[in-house]
Amino acid sequence: MSEPVQLTFCLMDAPFERARTVLGLRLVAAAIRAGHDVTVFAYEGAVALAFALQEPHANSVHGRSVEQEEHPLPKAWIAALLDEARRRGTKLDWINCGLCVDERGVKESIAGCRRGSPLDFLTAANRSVNTLVLATH
Repeated sequence: MSEPVQLTFCLMDAPFERARTVLGLRLVAAAIRAGHDVTVFAYEGAVALAFALQEPHANSVHGRSVEQEEHPLPKAWIAALLDEARRRGTKLDWINCGLCVDERGVKESIAGCRRGSPLDFLTAANRSVNTLVLATH
């Protein structure tokens, strides 16, 4: 296999708001499976994707318990991506914009994610073969 390619993704939508977030996570997963090193810069509402205090909920409208609802949490998807990258020997650097974290009060992130700044995004984009920004609008 050839040397891994560095790719950068910028996600901006908050959890559960738009299909763009799921698309972004699927693209990150595909890049990891292809053996690429990936940087994800979570900006604006996307900093809540890795928020450690997310909890699943029941669905009283449909009469389902927490277990029956099996509500997917973005933090679990990100943890799975981090694990997959480790298993495959690739790198996934998940960076939450510190300014956005402070504005939203989502300071507790899952293990493997780090706080950064827009400069980290610029640095990652400059190192990358390609950068994809999934903007809010």
